[in-house]
Amino acid sequence: MPLADFPRHPLLFGPSPVHPLDRLSDHLGGARIWAKREDCNSGLAYGGNKTRKLEYLVPDALARGADTLVTIGGIQSNHTRQVAAVAARLGLKAVLVQESWVDWPDAVNDKVGNILLSRVMGAEVRLVDAGFGIGAKDSWHRALADVEAGGGTPYAIPAGASDHPLGGLGFANWAYEVERQERELGVFFDTIVVCSVTGSTQAGMIAGFAGQDRPRRILGIDASATIDETHAQVARIARATAELIGLGRDVRDDEITVLAGWAGDLYGIPVESTLDAIRLTGRLEGMIIDPVYEGKSMAGLIDLVRGGDIPPTSNVLYAHLGGQPALNAYSGVFR
Repeated sequence: MPLADFPRHPLLFGPSPVHPLDRLSDHLGGARIWAKREDCNSGLAYGGNKTRKLEYLVPDALARGADTLVTIGGIQSNHTRQVAAVAARLGLKAVLVQESWVDWPDAVNDKVGNILLSRVMGAEVRLVDAGFGIGAKDSWHRALADVEAGGGTPYAIPAGASDHPLGGLGFANWAYEVERQERELGVFFDTIVVCSVTGSTQAGMIAGFAGQDRPRRILGIDASATIDETHAQVARIARATAELIGLGRDVRDDEITVLAGWAGDLYGIPVESTLDAIRLTGRLEGMIIDPVYEGKSMAGLIDLVRGGDIPPTSNVLYAHLGGQPALNAYSGVFR
């Protein structure tokens, strides 16, 4: 059915702001770069891209009589922090499975940043020793069973709110939001750059923009370091979302681009290009990005502009997904 007919629970301030990054554009000497700021999209615990997705999951959770949102992520998951915030807003409980996806030596890694905010908001935080993986995990299934055993009604939200039937709707709507903002600004963004890990942010964009029939590239920058798995999940979610919103055609292979080269060897571990991108963006624009997601997608954008893969005539929209709270857990690299 049409996207506008899906129930949506408002969690955002409204359309997230779009603004030019003129100093960064001038420094790189190529395409004009703009940012769309999901880190400024909501009053719920700093917002972020997952808050936009949760607008479509919340009506389903409430319709099912859920009293507890149960989700999973790494110790410094932005997603689990946003689920905790949404649960607080709705008067629900939250159980957050926080797995050790990142082997990071900072002594306060499990005490600051996103996980600190989740604890402040009253969520039940479960630390689990288990490696990175975007699929369903045993620890998450155990948490769901524990809520049921305690007489509660859990609502299952997978990592990143991605591998869920409604997971792509938030960013399909984002695509139409961009189209309206382009008309207001008098600019057309021929290239979108976005970080991809669990997949539904880029997948939703692909499905939404596919219905606009304009010559636009959505470039996913892999930050998972498991590029084949990420590409497959983006493709699957994009096609399922397109069918869900009645696109009326198949999503083509050439509409699904996930690029490797900036993730490093492991999820969540910043590499030199990540840190360079964080410092450059901060010093030129005062825009703060993080070591897990935006640092890697910005590193990709910088290289693609410098190398001419993004032409000098392009208008690029950089999707800032809002991972900055994790910076506190990486303080050692910025001494």
